[in-house]
Formats: sequence, C-alpha cells, structure tokens
Amino acid sequence: MSARQRLRVGVLASGTGTNLQAILDRVHGKEAEVVAVGSDKPGAQALGRALKAGIDTGEFPVSAYASREERDLAMAEWLVSRNVELVVLAGYMQLLSAGFLAAFPLRVINVHPALLPAFPGVRAVEQALEYGVKVFGVTVHFVDEGIDSGPIILQQAIELPEAVEPEEVRAALRPIEHDLLTGAVRLIASGAVRPDPSHPRRVLVGGTA
Repeated sequence: MSARQRLRVGVLASGTGTNLQAILDRVHGKEAEVVAVGSDKPGAQALGRALKAGIDTGEFPVSAYASREERDLAMAEWLVSRNVELVVLAGYMQLLSAGFLAAFPLRVINVHPALLPAFPGVRAVEQALEYGVKVFGVTVHFVDEGIDSGPIILQQAIELPEAVEPEEVRAALRPIEHDLLTGAVRLIASGAVRPDPSHPRRVLVGGTA
C-alpha cells in the first residue's frame, strides 16, 4: 500500500504512550500513516515516542488558551492542516468539545478499559472492582459528545475472578487494548467500519464500504 493510500492518522495522548507505540509498531507505515501526535501534557512520554519515529508533534496545554473549547479548536485545526483522516485517542485524558468533534464526524476513536456501557468515565477499573465483577474487558468506540457513549466498534472480555488490585487488572487489559485499538485502525483503514442505516447508534464491522 502506498503512502498516498494509507489512512492518515493523528493520535492524541496524555501519558506514556504505550497504545501509541502499539500503533507505531503494528500499523504505522502499513495500513495507516501516523502523521501527527498531540498532547495536552507538555513533555509527555508519548511525544518522545513520536519524535523518535520522526512524527510531527504538538503540545496543547489548556493553560495556554482562554478556554478548553479554544484549545480544542486549535488542536483540530492543527490536525486538519496535516490532512488527518482519523483521530485516535490513545490514553488522552480529556473530553473533546463539540467544535473538535465537528471537524472529524465519526472519525475519532477511543479505547476504554471496560465493557461499555458499563463503567464509563474515569476510574473504570476501580469502578468495576468496587462493583465486584469477575469479567473485565476493553472497548474501542467512536467518540461523541457524551462520556464514553459513542458507537462501539470492538470489545473483548477477560475473566479475572480473583483480581483485587487495579494495576493487576490494568496489566491484564493492556495487551487487549493494544490488539483492539490497532485492529480498529486496520478495519477503518480498509473501509470495513460503517454506520448501520437501520440503527443510529450501531456500526457494522466487516466487508468493505
């Protein structure tokens, strides 16, 4: 697949960037081309990973803008200027405003450490442990204006009946996050993810558009 045909991906990350690294290792330069990595945290380790791979980076701390909405618009304009076709939230810990999402309709995806719609928002793993569940999981979904409420693309469950510590669960979920997030990018790049005309909140996965 030529560089021109590859899906142009922008990644937003707030932390260490392990999900970003999975994308760089598995799909960058193949089905997709990561062309920009932005962060709300100056100096985030994810930015270092991008620089090492020769990818353009940007820092967008909310303190540098009059409002979160203004910051998000600046971030969207930066991604649009690089012809980004899909935005991947890889450990990005901020909600995106309506203005940002309008620039990428049904073109922003997120990975969440729970089987949505259960345990949305922050502390998903802690929520699940407090509830006493025995089955945990990961969801990759499109982002809308709600909190982890967009259409679901992929999910995978794992039984951890003896788990009691959040980090124990996160460690078990991490490879699943990498698999599902990179898998979703591949599916979108191939045109295999599309809205279901019969169901406003459902997407179809498989085949070609």
